[in-house]
Amino acid sequence: MSLRCVIAFVFSIACLATPAWAEVHVEGAPTEAVRTTVGQALRVLQVEELKKPERTDERVSRLRKIANSRFDYGEMAKRSLGGQWDKLGASDRQEFVDLFTELLTTTYAERINAYSDEEVTFLSESLEGDHAEVKTVMVGKKTETLLDYRLMKKNDDWKAYDVVVDGISLVSNYRGQFTAILRSSSYKHLVAILRDKIAQYNVKTKIAETTWHPDKQHSDRQCSFSGNLPRYA
Repeated sequence: MSLRCVIAFVFSIACLATPAWAEVHVEGAPTEAVRTTVGQALRVLQVEELKKPERTDERVSRLRKIANSRFDYGEMAKRSLGGQWDKLGASDRQEFVDLFTELLTTTYAERINAYSDEEVTFLSESLEGDHAEVKTVMVGKKTETLLDYRLMKKNDDWKAYDVVVDGISLVSNYRGQFTAILRSSSYKHLVAILRDKIAQYNVKTKIAETTWHPDKQHSDRQCSFSGNLPRYA
Protein backbone atom coordinates (compact mmCIF):
# COMPACT_ATOMS: atom_id res chain seq x y z
CA MET A 1 0.00 0.00 0.00
CA SER A 2 1.40 3.39 -0.95
CA LEU A 3 1.05 6.12 1.66
CA ARG A 4 0.75 9.83 2.12
CA CYS A 5 -2.10 10.43 4.55
CA VAL A 6 -1.88 7.06 6.27
CA ILE A 7 1.82 7.62 6.96
CA ALA A 8 0.71 10.17 9.55
CA PHE A 9 -1.14 7.53 11.49
CA VAL A 10 1.82 5.18 11.28
CA PHE A 11 4.30 7.71 12.63
CA SER A 12 1.84 8.92 15.25
CA ILE A 13 2.04 5.69 17.19
CA ALA A 14 4.90 3.62 15.92
CA CYS A 15 7.69 5.27 14.01
CA LEU A 16 9.32 8.09 15.98
CA ALA A 17 12.84 6.84 16.56
CA THR A 18 14.55 9.97 17.85
CA PRO A 19 12.01 12.61 18.98
CA ALA A 20 13.17 16.21 19.20
CA TRP A 21 10.21 17.82 20.92
CA ALA A 22 12.35 19.94 23.23
CA GLU A 23 13.27 22.32 20.42
CA VAL A 24 10.03 24.31 20.65
CA HIS A 25 8.38 24.97 23.99
CA VAL A 26 4.72 23.94 23.76
CA GLU A 27 2.52 23.31 26.75
CA GLY A 28 -1.05 22.15 27.19
CA ALA A 29 -3.05 19.02 27.93
CA PRO A 30 -3.61 18.10 24.25
CA THR A 31 0.10 18.41 23.44
CA GLU A 32 1.03 16.42 26.51
CA ALA A 33 -1.42 13.71 25.49
CA VAL A 34 0.22 13.33 22.07
CA ARG A 35 3.70 13.55 23.58
CA THR A 36 2.89 10.77 26.06
CA THR A 37 1.64 8.45 23.34
CA VAL A 38 4.73 9.06 21.21
CA GLY A 39 6.97 8.35 24.19
CA GLN A 40 5.21 5.08 24.96
CA ALA A 41 5.55 3.94 21.35
CA LEU A 42 9.20 4.93 21.32
CA ARG A 43 9.97 2.75 24.31
CA VAL A 44 8.46 -0.25 22.53
CA LEU A 45 10.43 0.44 19.36
CA GLN A 46 13.68 0.66 21.27
CA VAL A 47 13.44 -2.91 22.56
CA GLU A 48 15.97 -4.71 20.36
CA GLU A 49 14.44 -8.15 20.89
CA LEU A 50 11.12 -6.95 19.49
CA LYS A 51 12.80 -5.95 16.22
CA LYS A 52 13.27 -9.59 15.26
CA PRO A 53 10.90 -10.63 12.43
CA GLU A 54 9.48 -13.50 14.46
CA ARG A 55 8.35 -11.05 17.15
CA THR A 56 6.55 -8.66 14.81
CA ASP A 57 3.14 -9.75 16.12
CA GLU A 58 4.13 -8.96 19.69
CA ARG A 59 5.57 -5.60 18.68
CA VAL A 60 2.44 -4.67 16.77
CA SER A 61 0.24 -5.84 19.63
CA ARG A 62 2.00 -3.53 22.08
CA LEU A 63 1.79 -0.59 19.70
CA ARG A 64 -1.86 -1.29 19.01
CA LYS A 65 -2.60 -1.13 22.72
CA ILE A 66 -0.89 2.26 22.89
CA ALA A 67 -2.84 3.51 19.88
CA ASN A 68 -6.13 2.32 21.35
CA SER A 69 -5.56 4.54 24.37
CA ARG A 70 -5.18 7.71 22.28
CA PHE A 71 -7.11 7.32 19.00
CA ASP A 72 -10.91 7.42 18.90
CA TYR A 73 -11.48 4.93 16.10
CA GLY A 74 -15.24 5.23 16.41
CA GLU A 75 -15.13 8.96 15.77
CA MET A 76 -12.65 8.48 12.92
CA ALA A 77 -14.87 5.84 11.32
CA LYS A 78 -17.99 7.98 11.67
CA ARG A 79 -16.36 11.02 10.10
CA SER A 80 -14.81 8.94 7.32
CA LEU A 81 -18.13 7.37 6.33
CA GLY A 82 -19.94 10.70 6.15
CA GLY A 83 -23.70 10.75 5.55
CA GLN A 84 -23.92 6.98 5.18
CA TRP A 85 -23.30 6.68 8.94
CA ASP A 86 -26.76 8.10 9.74
CA LYS A 87 -28.37 5.39 7.60
CA LEU A 88 -26.83 2.52 9.54
CA GLY A 89 -28.25 0.71 12.52
CA ALA A 90 -26.27 0.08 15.69
CA SER A 91 -24.93 -3.32 14.60
CA ASP A 92 -23.85 -2.06 11.17
CA ARG A 93 -22.15 0.94 12.76
CA GLN A 94 -20.19 -1.30 15.09
CA GLU A 95 -19.22 -3.56 12.18
CA PHE A 96 -17.93 -0.57 10.23
CA VAL A 97 -15.97 0.77 13.21
CA ASP A 98 -14.37 -2.65 13.67
CA LEU A 99 -13.44 -2.89 9.98
CA PHE A 100 -12.11 0.66 9.83
CA THR A 101 -10.03 0.07 12.95
CA GLU A 102 -8.63 -3.13 11.52
CA LEU A 103 -7.82 -1.38 8.23
CA LEU A 104 -5.78 1.29 10.04
CA THR A 105 -3.99 -1.09 12.39
CA THR A 106 -3.11 -3.59 9.66
CA THR A 107 -1.77 -0.68 7.61
CA TYR A 108 0.75 0.33 10.27
CA ALA A 109 1.50 -3.35 10.98
CA GLU A 110 2.50 -3.70 7.34
CA ARG A 111 4.82 -0.68 7.53
CA ILE A 112 6.13 -0.96 11.05
CA ASN A 113 9.69 -1.86 10.03
CA ALA A 114 9.93 0.54 7.12
CA TYR A 115 10.96 3.76 8.84
CA SER A 116 13.65 4.88 11.28
CA ASP A 117 15.63 7.89 12.50
CA GLU A 118 12.82 10.41 12.09
CA GLU A 119 12.69 13.36 14.47
CA VAL A 120 9.56 15.14 15.63
CA THR A 121 9.24 18.71 16.88
CA PHE A 122 6.09 20.00 18.56
CA LEU A 123 5.32 23.41 17.04
CA SER A 124 2.08 24.77 18.44
CA GLU A 125 -1.26 24.03 20.01
CA SER A 126 -4.65 25.62 19.35
CA LEU A 127 -7.59 25.06 21.67
CA GLU A 128 -11.27 25.82 21.21
CA GLY A 129 -13.58 24.37 23.82
CA ASP A 130 -13.37 20.59 23.75
CA HIS A 131 -11.45 20.52 20.46
CA ALA A 132 -7.73 21.02 19.90
CA GLU A 133 -5.09 20.79 17.20
CA VAL A 134 -1.45 19.99 17.89
CA LYS A 135 0.95 20.90 15.10
CA THR A 136 4.25 19.07 14.66
CA VAL A 137 6.89 18.54 12.01
CA MET A 138 8.59 15.23 11.31
CA VAL A 139 12.11 15.46 9.92
CA GLY A 140 13.65 12.53 8.10
CA LYS A 141 16.93 12.12 6.28
CA LYS A 142 15.54 13.57 3.04
CA THR A 143 12.13 15.06 3.81
CA GLU A 144 10.16 17.14 6.26
CA THR A 145 6.51 16.35 6.86
CA LEU A 146 3.99 18.50 8.69
CA LEU A 147 1.76 16.45 10.99
CA ASP A 148 -1.26 18.02 12.66
CA TYR A 149 -3.20 16.04 15.25
CA ARG A 150 -6.87 16.88 15.75
CA LEU A 151 -8.23 15.91 19.13
CA MET A 152 -11.43 16.15 21.13
CA LYS A 153 -11.91 15.92 24.87
CA LYS A 154 -13.82 12.86 26.07
CA ASN A 155 -14.15 11.83 29.71
CA ASP A 156 -11.40 14.24 30.77
CA ASP A 157 -8.93 12.83 28.22
CA TRP A 158 -7.84 13.99 24.77
CA LYS A 159 -8.57 11.57 21.94
CA ALA A 160 -7.26 11.95 18.39
CA TYR A 161 -9.90 11.73 15.68
CA ASP A 162 -7.85 12.86 12.68
CA VAL A 163 -4.26 13.37 11.53
CA VAL A 164 -3.36 15.86 8.79
CA VAL A 165 -0.24 15.27 6.71
CA ASP A 166 1.09 18.23 4.73
CA GLY A 167 -2.42 19.65 4.63
CA ILE A 168 -4.13 16.38 3.74
CA SER A 169 -6.57 14.95 6.27
CA LEU A 170 -6.52 11.18 6.79
CA VAL A 171 -10.25 11.21 7.55
CA SER A 172 -11.11 13.39 4.53
CA ASN A 173 -9.01 11.18 2.30
CA TYR A 174 -10.88 8.06 3.35
CA ARG A 175 -14.24 9.85 3.17
CA GLY A 176 -13.57 10.85 -0.42
CA GLN A 177 -12.78 7.28 -1.39
CA PHE A 178 -15.66 5.78 0.55
CA THR A 179 -18.07 8.29 -0.99
CA ALA A 180 -16.87 7.39 -4.48
CA ILE A 181 -17.61 3.71 -3.83
CA LEU A 182 -21.03 4.43 -2.33
CA ARG A 183 -21.99 6.57 -5.32
CA SER A 184 -20.93 4.00 -7.88
CA SER A 185 -21.99 0.88 -5.99
CA SER A 186 -23.34 0.18 -2.51
CA TYR A 187 -22.50 0.10 1.18
CA LYS A 188 -22.40 -3.69 0.99
CA HIS A 189 -19.72 -3.43 -1.69
CA LEU A 190 -17.71 -1.00 0.45
CA VAL A 191 -17.73 -3.47 3.34
CA ALA A 192 -16.60 -6.25 1.00
CA ILE A 193 -13.70 -4.09 -0.24
CA LEU A 194 -12.62 -3.31 3.32
CA ARG A 195 -12.60 -6.99 4.23
CA ASP A 196 -10.58 -7.79 1.12
CA LYS A 197 -7.99 -5.07 1.77
CA ILE A 198 -7.56 -6.16 5.38
CA ALA A 199 -6.95 -9.73 4.23
CA GLN A 200 -4.38 -8.52 1.69
CA TYR A 201 -2.51 -6.49 4.30
CA ASN A 202 -2.42 -9.41 6.71
CA VAL A 203 -0.85 -11.62 4.04
CA LYS A 204 1.69 -8.95 3.09
CA THR A 205 2.62 -8.45 6.74
CA LYS A 206 3.31 -12.14 7.22
CA ILE A 207 5.53 -12.14 4.13
CA ALA A 208 7.35 -9.03 5.37
CA GLU A 209 8.20 -10.79 8.63
CA THR A 210 10.51 -13.11 6.72
CA THR A 211 11.75 -10.79 3.96
CA TRP A 212 12.23 -7.37 5.62
CA HIS A 213 15.78 -6.06 5.79
CA PRO A 214 16.61 -3.35 8.39
CA ASP A 215 18.67 -1.33 5.93
CA LYS A 216 15.88 -1.06 3.38
CA GLN A 217 14.22 2.38 3.29
CA HIS A 218 10.82 3.17 1.83
CA SER A 219 10.05 6.61 0.46
CA ASP A 220 6.62 6.13 -1.15
CA ARG A 221 4.48 8.99 0.14
CA GLN A 222 1.38 8.82 -2.04
CA CYS A 223 -2.02 8.37 -0.43
CA SER A 224 -4.25 5.49 -1.46
CA PHE A 225 -6.57 2.98 0.06
CA SER A 226 -6.94 0.58 -2.85
CA GLY A 227 -5.37 0.23 -6.26
CA ASN A 228 -8.89 0.08 -7.69
CA LEU A 229 -10.02 3.28 -6.00
CA PRO A 230 -9.41 6.97 -6.65
CA ARG A 231 -5.95 8.18 -5.67
CA TYR A 232 -5.43 11.43 -3.80
CA ALA A 233 -2.05 13.13 -4.02
